[in-house]
Amino acid sequence: MNRPLTLASSVAGAVVVALDGTVLTVAQPTLRRDLHASFAQVQWTSTGYLVAVASLLVFAGRLGDAYGHRRTYAVGMLGFGAASAGIALAPGVGWVIGLRVVQGVFGALLQPATLGMLRAAYPPERLRRPIAVRTAAIGVAAAAGPVVGGALATGFGWRAVFLLNIVPALGFGVLALASGKERARERPRTGVALDVPGALLLAVALGCLVHTLVTPLGVTGAPGAAVAVAAVLAGAAFVRHERRTPAPLLPPDVIGSPAVGAALALLVTASAALNGALFASVYVLQDDLGLTPLRTALLSLPLAVLLIAAAPASAVLLRRAGARPTLAGATAVLATGPLVLAQASGPTAFCTGFALLGAGFGTVMVAATHVVVRQAPAESAGVAGGLQQTAMNVGPVLGVASATVLMGHAGARSPLLVLAVAALAAVPVCRVLPGASRTGATAASAGLPAGGSDTEHTRHGVEREPFTPPLRDHEV
Repeated sequence: MNRPLTLASSVAGAVVVALDGTVLTVAQPTLRRDLHASFAQVQWTSTGYLVAVASLLVFAGRLGDAYGHRRTYAVGMLGFGAASAGIALAPGVGWVIGLRVVQGVFGALLQPATLGMLRAAYPPERLRRPIAVRTAAIGVAAAAGPVVGGALATGFGWRAVFLLNIVPALGFGVLALASGKERARERPRTGVALDVPGALLLAVALGCLVHTLVTPLGVTGAPGAAVAVAAVLAGAAFVRHERRTPAPLLPPDVIGSPAVGAALALLVTASAALNGALFASVYVLQDDLGLTPLRTALLSLPLAVLLIAAAPASAVLLRRAGARPTLAGATAVLATGPLVLAQASGPTAFCTGFALLGAGFGTVMVAATHVVVRQAPAESAGVAGGLQQTAMNVGPVLGVASATVLMGHAGARSPLLVLAVAALAAVPVCRVLPGASRTGATAASAGLPAGGSDTEHTRHGVEREPFTPPLRDHEV
């Protein structure tokens, strides 16, 4: 694919997944009434999807490294669209839950490929802009999702929500498969090891972890504790396996980088703080202050607006200042948001708090994703994308679970303070990230394209030679 089409495909895949999650939230009450389902069954329409996605993201990224990101993207989009159509026709809630799990499997194939394709198509010094465009599109989808989902569910029923993504998913999936020259050239890479035992252990560990976090305390009892223990044991077994196997699922040149580890930690912390704070604030606004859902949504609108605006601004900050100051400042801004919300009593204060959350998170998402994707060599771009998506899936679950526990013991505002402290505690992690380089600053002052803070990332063998537009077969 050429670069504009690659960017369009990446954005479409990210938007399809983002819309699917946000539109379903507001349609769940209608689904429960129509299918005569219990609250637990309705919860599993989301939980089943989350467990499937979180379990398979890293392995799916490795599949993209081995067989081509375009192939995994196409299979993911086509499968996601087909599963959406099946859910729209489902006769009962059991079918909905099962097909949501299937949808999660294809979503796991799709998500790392959207970043892997960008890493393969763009030279390292030009990754900032496409990542910023992708992030802004996700912000638009997340903001529009509840409104679109509410309108569809109200006017046409909950099934219409799942019809929304069918056309773009199938259209871009077919387009990816129909790329004639790329399809003919693309061949599996025999040098990429898949490490199936490691993938299974990681899938069990992440799946059990997400299941434990999203299951309300006291609901599952002993079975819930067993799942938590299984997560710990599988995680320990995975670490032991990775240290001993000659071809690990997580390549050392990816997870061995302090910058990648720091960026992933910031993504988990930032997404946990954002989603936990938003979850707690909804209860503060509606239960404590008595606002309607519509007014709550209007007060939180600055979050979406600033998140979208932060994406292009982040690309400029990365180019001029580098990743270290950009992420340190953005994380501090993000942490200020929950602090303001914890003390807010009027519309202005709530809007300010939500705006800080959006500005901080939008910048962290672009800058940290840029570090993860660019730091990884091109042949491991799928794994890097899988790790980034795993962080973005585990973080929100962790944030909402923490907020739920804290609200049950100390009130609706208590999670806001704890999440703010957690975000501030993550700021020192930024010290291991690259700062602005002299080369980038000199180039910028001369009006030339600058590598900025990330010029040092070109030390990987795959990037030592000047970048040329033609791509290797597996990277198309």
